[in-house]
Amino acid sequence: MKNTQRVLLASLLGVSLAAGAAVLKTDPAKSSVSAVFKQMNVPVESKFTKYRVTIDYNAQAVDSSKASVEVDTASLDMGDPEYNKEVAKKEWFNSAQFPKATFVSSSIKSAGAGKLTVAGKLTIKGKAADVAFPVTVKTEGGKQVFDGALPIKRLAFNIGEGEWQDTGMVADEVTIKFHVVGQ
Repeated sequence: MKNTQRVLLASLLGVSLAAGAAVLKTDPAKSSVSAVFKQMNVPVESKFTKYRVTIDYNAQAVDSSKASVEVDTASLDMGDPEYNKEVAKKEWFNSAQFPKATFVSSSIKSAGAGKLTVAGKLTIKGKAADVAFPVTVKTEGGKQVFDGALPIKRLAFNIGEGEWQDTGMVADEVTIKFHVVGQ
């Protein structure tokens, strides 16, 4: 009888702990990951069409939350098949050698109502950097919605080698934007 009570108590405790945090299932039809940059001083926003976002979010204990993102670098849609092939080449993403860009959180902290500060490691084209950026979070229609933007310097990740290191054609500043809807 005592063993049965212990198993029941352990099971209930496990269920109550798990109820506070859960890996959210991302809705790809309502989510997006994009790169915003200036080409010849004209703002351009291009979306990645293949990515995987995993968010283990606990609103009651934000510090225990985790997130990771994996982006298929060859999936950047510049709006033209020739441009899409170009950015996958060695000078840009070198998608043959580095097919994925990744982000793995090291901490997620509350920054006030509906605001988070996310820190972690961003790896693009074999170059890793510690980054931190603000994220907003809200509940909409029973789903968690996360919005954020991470500014980076493309040359720090060797994106745009050779003649493309010149920032006169494509600016060094790039903002990675994301809108993630999960439940």
